[in-house]
Parts: sequence; C-alpha cells; structure tokens
Amino acid sequence: MNPILVLFRRELRSYFITPVAYVFIVIFLLLAGSFTFYIGGFYERGQADLEPFFNFHPWLYLFLVPAVAMRLWAEERKSGTIELLLTLPITMWQAVLGKFLAAWAFIGIALVLTFPIWITVNYLGDPDNGVIFTSYLGSLLMAGAFLAIGACISAATRNQVIAFILTVVVCFLFLLAGYPLVLDFFRAFTPHVVVDAISGLSFLTHFAAISKGVIDLRDLIYFALTIGFWLYANAVVIDLKKAD
Repeated sequence: MNPILVLFRRELRSYFITPVAYVFIVIFLLLAGSFTFYIGGFYERGQADLEPFFNFHPWLYLFLVPAVAMRLWAEERKSGTIELLLTLPITMWQAVLGKFLAAWAFIGIALVLTFPIWITVNYLGDPDNGVIFTSYLGSLLMAGAFLAIGACISAATRNQVIAFILTVVVCFLFLLAGYPLVLDFFRAFTPHVVVDAISGLSFLTHFAAISKGVIDLRDLIYFALTIGFWLYANAVVIDLKKAD
C-alpha cells in the first residue's frame, strides 16, 4: 500500500500548488449555496432539512467532477510523464488507485467545506442529522462514480477538452436513466422489469435512496461495482495506450 500512499500524497498536493483547486472549491461552494438558498427555495419551504442542497448535487457533479477528472491521465499522456510514472516501482493498479483516491479526496474536501450549510439548518431548526449524514455519504459515493468514469475517459485521450465533453455525456446518460420522464417513456411500451433495470443503472436512483436516510447494501454495492468497473477499464485503457 505504500506506493499508493506516496502517489496519493503527491497527487493531492499537486492540486493545491496551483490556483485551479481553489477556483474549483470556490465555484462549488458558491453554486451549492446559490442552489440551496435561492433556486432551491430553502427558506420558502419552511422545513429544517437539506433536501434542496442535495437535490442539486448530481447536476453540480455533472460538470465539476469531469473538470477534475479530465486532467488525471490526459495531462500525463500529453506531457509524456506517463512513461516516467509507469517506469517507477509501482504497479498499474497502484497508479490508477493512487491518482483516483487523491482526486476523490480533493472532491471530498470541497464537500466537507459545505459544513456551514449544515450548521445553518441546525441553527434554524431541528433536522434529522442522520439523514443529512447519509446524504453526504451518498453524495461522496456518487462523486466517486462520476470520477471513475472521468478517469477512464481521460486515459483514452491526450486532449483534456475532449475528455471533459465525453465524461459529461456518459455521466449524463447515467443520470438520465433514472429521470422520471425517461422511465415513463420506457414504461409505456416495455415490461416493468426492463424499466427497473434501466432505473437501477442510474446514479439518481441510488443516490435518492441513500438520501432518504436508509443505507441499503444494494446501493453501496452498486456504487462500489461502478467505481471498480471503471477503474478496471481505466487500467486496461492505459495498458493499451502504452505504445501511443
């Protein structure tokens, strides 16, 4: 595990030596606050909960997480440092995990920094903090799934812009699969089991379930398998692209 920790620390440190990390965090916090208190009608609802806050997380991640993921491998390939990285005494899986965990931790830091919103709702009322905690957990798992997809796509191209656009498109499809309009469309001419299968592929479906305050093992397994699958694909893509 030591090589993973070394790479993790190197990658996480690299985020904070440039202004990009701080710009990302500021944008995330501003958008999260705006969506919660203004667009989400936090005060108008008259309820002490953070439902408006978490409802917008999938859509925030749809654009902000790909912005983090696009540089993970595309930048390494463009600058040629990927060859140097892979010649170090570190396995492919250790490299993939180290970079992924560092980026996930960075997003986690941005998520933790939203704690003033949690403090605000506790000051104004008596919310169910258990539900809020599970919602944070679900949000972090969903961010990890977005990131794993982005890391895989970033490994397939040298162009960060292309990596960003493709990641947004793929992640949007995963969100769209659980959207009521899409499910109603398929429900009109497909069996119920097919609709359930489509819904089961959606980040929205599993995130919404966790956000209700119930941690179902099936939702945890879904996110774990999704992250694991895309990280495995990430390693395969890097191996295939070695000669490029």
